[in-house]
This record gives sequence, structure tokens and C-alpha cells, in this order.
Amino acid sequence: MWGVIPAAGNGTRIQPLAFSKELLPVGGRSDALTERPKAVSEYLVERMVRAGADKICFVISPGKSDIMEYYGTGRVTPADIAYVVQPRATGLCDAIFRARPVVPKDEPVLVGLPDTIWFPEDALCALPDDKLSFLLFPVEQPRFFDAVVTDAAGRVEEIQVKSPDARSNWIWGAFKMPGHVFHELHDFWRARPEPDEYVGTLVNAWLAQGGEAVGVRAGESYVDVGTLDGYRSAMQMLRPVPQDTAEPPLVA
Repeated sequence: MWGVIPAAGNGTRIQPLAFSKELLPVGGRSDALTERPKAVSEYLVERMVRAGADKICFVISPGKSDIMEYYGTGRVTPADIAYVVQPRATGLCDAIFRARPVVPKDEPVLVGLPDTIWFPEDALCALPDDKLSFLLFPVEQPRFFDAVVTDAAGRVEEIQVKSPDARSNWIWGAFKMPGHVFHELHDFWRARPEPDEYVGTLVNAWLAQGGEAVGVRAGESYVDVGTLDGYRSAMQMLRPVPQDTAEPPLVA
């Protein structure tokens, strides 16, 4: 299984940094007897590997060689790592589909955002292999995210991209699909009069043409670490808690 991680963005909401935002240290990990900081993107990589991904493709911009250096050592993850380049930051859809040359049609594909941290860690395991499916998380302020409207059976009816009047407080945090659907979506995207920048608008058009997608409400808490407030929330979420304390709180 492939995991595709779009990491070509400029990170303007949290700049200036001296490194790529995907390497922002959040929390830590222990290697043998040494404790070291943990890059925010490692959380997504770990969750993808836990869900069965054995190959990870980072989509990077030409100036993000630090991501290659960080993951190229082989010490961070057991998964094989590939890199493809998005020459210019022209939207999330373009970044994701840059991975098309390395993704075969007969393997499932996971897609996630490298500047987010969410729980439970095994939530991606709830997504099916045979259809386009979105991992959904409840938030208090869905207008800042892509809210996913589903019917009673979980079928996606609409994705509302950062809508002030969002009809759902469930947002997508990652998604999965068969490899052949990944390629079909790419071809559909390329055939659009104006190629979509956002996944939500593309999927809405896909659904209108007879495509199908499901939303799986397996997420519990979600933080976008791409802002200073989100960074603070992530540090609070990862703070060790006593055994008798409840699960990590819902985060907007």
C-alpha cells in the first residue's frame, strides 16, 4: 500500500521558520536511551504504516531538500520512501496527483496532510480498500476545514470547503482509495475545464458525475498544526495525562 503525503506547501500561516513546516518539532520520541524531538509529519507517517502502508511518497517543492535529508536516513520509518517534485505550489489536487507515476492501479492509496495530528492512531484502519473513503473527525468550528455531509448510510453527499455555513461538524482528515480510482480521479481532474485546487470541489464534481465516496466517522480528535494556535493545541494534546483521565479532547 502507498501513502501519499503532499508536503510542497509554503507554510505561510506559520512562517518564518528555518526549515520546512513538515519538520516542525512537536512532542518527542525515544530512540534506545536517547529522547529527541519528533517532526509533526512523523505522526502521519506512523499512522499510515500502522494502516498497512509500506511505501511513502512525499510530494515536495524544489526547495525542500531538508525533508529528503530527514527521511532519507532510514531511521525514522521502516517504510520505503519516494519523493516527487511539484514545481510550483498550484493546489492540493495538483500536489497529490504528482504521485501518480509511482502509484500502481492495483494497490490501495492513503492520502493525509503532514501538518496535522489526530487520534486514534489506528483510525486509518477503519477505511475500506475498495472505494474512495474519507476519515472523518468532529470539530467545533468546521468553517475552517472541509466539512463532509453524509447520508444515514455514510455515503458522501457533499464536501463543503471552508464554508461559513457548514452543515456538518465532521471534517475529513485523510482519505483512501484503490489505485485505479486514484488514476480515474486524476484523469477526471485533468479533463475539467479548470483543474480544481481543492479536493472537496473535485470530489463534488466526481459525485455529480456518478462517482461514489463514503465517510467513516472513526476519528475522535484533530489538530491542524499549520498555525500558531494549532501548534499550541497539538502540544497540549500530546501532553502526558494520568491513566484515569479521559481521551484527548475534541479540538477545533
